[in-house]
Amino acid sequence: MARPSKLERTWSDAQLMDVVADSSNWRNVMRKLGLNASSAGAIRIVRRDVERLGLDTSHFRGKRIWSDAQLRRAVMDSQSWDELLNTLGLAPHSGDARVRVKAHAMRLGLDLSHLENPVEDSTEPTEVKPDLRYLRDAATSLAAAWFSLRGLSVAIPTEPTVYDLLAVTQEGIKRVQVKTTTCYSKDGWTVVVGRRPYSSGNRERRIPYDPESIDSFFIVDGDLTIYLIPSRIIAGRVAILLHTYTKYIVGSVAGLMTPRSSVA
Repeated sequence: MARPSKLERTWSDAQLMDVVADSSNWRNVMRKLGLNASSAGAIRIVRRDVERLGLDTSHFRGKRIWSDAQLRRAVMDSQSWDELLNTLGLAPHSGDARVRVKAHAMRLGLDLSHLENPVEDSTEPTEVKPDLRYLRDAATSLAAAWFSLRGLSVAIPTEPTVYDLLAVTQEGIKRVQVKTTTCYSKDGWTVVVGRRPYSSGNRERRIPYDPESIDSFFIVDGDLTIYLIPSRIIAGRVAILLHTYTKYIVGSVAGLMTPRSSVA
């Protein structure tokens, strides 16, 4: 059976009104009219008819779980961003959700100024407490600071490399791989000193670093003790127990975990 031309109108105004009222997005409309939902030309024709009839499409959601009408009501009824996101069925503290909702509200011309959190009138600075969950993120900066405080120039590569930083020492430029651990057992701190080969999903088994590619491992354990271990010492290993390498301890940054209130 031959399909009708994309310019041939095969639906009535009454059918279109019923379909639009009963659909949640444009694809639903196209399917219910028996049209190709991926045809841009057919969609334009249907949208033109919808505009001609002045049909309400504010309940259309696309991939969203809320409609334009629901967003308008939520904005009017909410006093904060957390309340708005919660009303829409989204995680209250989700930054990504807030960005998406804000962008859509701006397209609809909605006023969001009343949702901004008021600035608290306080002379006390907000206390940001150190947390070992962020040790891995801070480690390269800690390593750079350790070398810099000893008068050694450091460089952090801008492109992915097998090492995390370069340190200029009297013996020449040293390639340093930075590792951390918060894994503690009855045998002490265990740290992974291997790497995963580049692969889809990053699921390959860990392999040792080539000691010809790395000069030293800068390691910070969960007590914030610092180790600087030559790569040749742990060549061929993918994990080590740090209590057997205490001779390579070079310092500690435990003072960074001291609560501000306890500082004299």
